[in-house]
Amino acid sequence: MPLTDREEMVLNEIRNWESSLREWEPNDFQITYEKFLQQSFSLLPEKVQRQFFSVIDSWLFYLHSMIQGSQLQMDAKERILSSGRIFQKDIANIEDLKKLSIEQLQYIAEQQIARHRLYSFAQGGLAGTGGPLLLSTDIPAIAVINLRVVQLIAMTYGVEVNTPFEMMTSLKVFHTATLPPRLQSGGWFALMEELESHEDYYFYEGNEEITDISWLEQPVQQLMKALIITLFRHKRIQGIPLVSMAIGAGSNYQLTRKVTDLAHKYYQLRYLREKEEFIG
Repeated sequence: MPLTDREEMVLNEIRNWESSLREWEPNDFQITYEKFLQQSFSLLPEKVQRQFFSVIDSWLFYLHSMIQGSQLQMDAKERILSSGRIFQKDIANIEDLKKLSIEQLQYIAEQQIARHRLYSFAQGGLAGTGGPLLLSTDIPAIAVINLRVVQLIAMTYGVEVNTPFEMMTSLKVFHTATLPPRLQSGGWFALMEELESHEDYYFYEGNEEITDISWLEQPVQQLMKALIITLFRHKRIQGIPLVSMAIGAGSNYQLTRKVTDLAHKYYQLRYLREKEEFIG
């Protein structure tokens, strides 16, 4: 039995999106900005550069593990399974969710996506008040929200993220989603190559480094956002710093939107690929 019309439509949407990634052309400003960042960072000794990215990678691994083992994530996992049982009563574990149709899985995933975009919007708004504590915890908080939603999207499509391969893959999905658009194509097709080259989705045999110099723009953007919030926090309307709150909320929402869009496409494609192989 071939893929359903809806599955074919989703697959075509992903393929069209892949084509748009290949065709993305950066403008002169983006090229100049990228060169400036890379040249500035390259002034640091190579040992310092390696330590910098090693610390970020370790921090992301720690956050991923902390989120995965948290009671909050366990409760969310149970909610996903409960949502799946609305459509099929015999669902007992995450793997069983692959029995559901693409429409049903999209419905469950979109609930998670909408919820976390709202979390991100609210958290950015709070950071935008300019309070030192809220502003200083903005980057860890937005990282937790986005790593968490990538894990939940994976689980929705029947993928447990507690194996070495799936843990590393979810981190690389997060990393690719946070790259500038002109660099996302390389990250996406690297993910596709890993899917093709791995026969066993338990052990991870690829490059375990996640961040590199190409990813620098994202943390720089977060620091620039914090600076702008600090500058505008005293501009108040009826005692409320609406401008800085709007900057924080809008920036964090757009980041989570980028992450959820790419993660959703990736795990949808995984689901459709497995179904095609099973049918074939």
